[in-house]
Amino acid sequence: MPQVLPDFSNSVKLKYVKLGYQYLVNHILTFVLIPIMGAVSLEILRLGPEEILTVLKSLEINIVQILCSSFLVIFVATVYFMSKPRSIYLVDYACYKPPVTCRVPFATFMEHSRLNLSDAPKSVDFQMRILERSGLGEETCLPPAIHYIPPQPTMAAARDEAELVIFSAIDSLLKKTGIKPKDIDILIVNCSLFSPTPSLSAMVINKYKMRSNIKSFNLSGMGCSAGLISIDLARDLLQVHPNSYALVVSTEIITPNYYQGNNRAMLLPNCLFRMGGAAILLSNRRREKTRAKYRLVHVVRTHKGADDKAYKCVFEEEDAEGKVGISLQKDLMVIAGESLKSNITTIGPLVLPASEQLLFLFMLIGRKIINPKWKPYIPNFKQAFEHFCIHAGGRAVIDELQKNLQLSAEHVEASRMTLHRFGNTSSSSLWYELSYIEAKGRMKKGDRIWQIAFGSGFKCNSAVWKCNRTIKTPTEGPWFDCIDRYPVHIPEIVKM
Repeated sequence: MPQVLPDFSNSVKLKYVKLGYQYLVNHILTFVLIPIMGAVSLEILRLGPEEILTVLKSLEINIVQILCSSFLVIFVATVYFMSKPRSIYLVDYACYKPPVTCRVPFATFMEHSRLNLSDAPKSVDFQMRILERSGLGEETCLPPAIHYIPPQPTMAAARDEAELVIFSAIDSLLKKTGIKPKDIDILIVNCSLFSPTPSLSAMVINKYKMRSNIKSFNLSGMGCSAGLISIDLARDLLQVHPNSYALVVSTEIITPNYYQGNNRAMLLPNCLFRMGGAAILLSNRRREKTRAKYRLVHVVRTHKGADDKAYKCVFEEEDAEGKVGISLQKDLMVIAGESLKSNITTIGPLVLPASEQLLFLFMLIGRKIINPKWKPYIPNFKQAFEHFCIHAGGRAVIDELQKNLQLSAEHVEASRMTLHRFGNTSSSSLWYELSYIEAKGRMKKGDRIWQIAFGSGFKCNSAVWKCNRTIKTPTEGPWFDCIDRYPVHIPEIVKM
């Protein structure tokens, strides 16, 4: 019986065709230049020494032309290097790890809810349903003032939490880097909902006795994406202040913002937000290049505040009883998706390889000219980044971005595990995620990282980093004593 040949047309998998296309397009210049250089080399080899000398003499180059050409080259090179932006390096960073005494297991959280809302059993049941589906674990932490029954959100307690979180993170960072407080030239502190007088930045300056000419900034009211706004501000300042260090502190103080009413839209943050903070040291000093962990490549900010729905989807206001809380609207995820789309449109051309940009362009033209019903092409950002740090704002946020960006479970592992272990720590969550990737030993030299954060207003901000050196598994940090237990399976619903 004659052997039946396999159907080669079916055996060739589409993914290999796509890989071949990507390789061809991304290396098109190499494929074009190599034959040209080869042809030129062969032509030179074909010519004899006398013919080469004849060609050179025929050019009639004189000393004046050589000097003018040299001067032009030097001038152009000088202008280029003087106008080139300074490289911004992330020397190191540190995340605050709350003490065991601040932990809030599900049972404790629900018991306190029942006692604090004894006259509103439906609100208690609502919080239980949210907590069951939240993706949070049993080790997240709340500040001491919230452990009281009823909670005691005093100004003194809020200051105590701010000092505990911020000073602990800065102390750890200064110890890791060996930098003295007086070496810091720029200080930026971002905390959205707690803005006392004197400011938190002034509190840091007073504690560490920093220089009187330090450039300090205190950002408030900018939501969970304020951490990347601070990075953007630090980058701009470091462009105009050479040979400087910038300290960025990102946190959210929970104590004065724990809602004690019955409005469900305002009870939701109580179930998700937890203690946390991070301190980041940036520099434009060239000598820091060798020891710095990362180099900042891009920061892209998108603001949808001109739209009324986007502006009010995360809103601080009073409820019917006059109690202040943060209201999260039902259309929050839709608005976040629109913001992400705008941000991707800007960042895509900056980071995507030529193969993905061409596919996107062809699909866009096809939808405009041939068939508007064609599905829009979603660029493969896995071609541009090795690691993704998605703001751990909640399970729904991570699920939506994983779906929209077509990411694998491993790509969003850092975000899910950060949400499980630490909860939503607001603007600092991105740094807990980066720390998770390092603790797993996955960060290699040359790896590219995409940080994505959302914030009230409504904002979607992105930062792109490139790993400067292979990161050794740290012997300290927020994940040191538990990284061996992760990743863990997180069920859709945790029954309590």
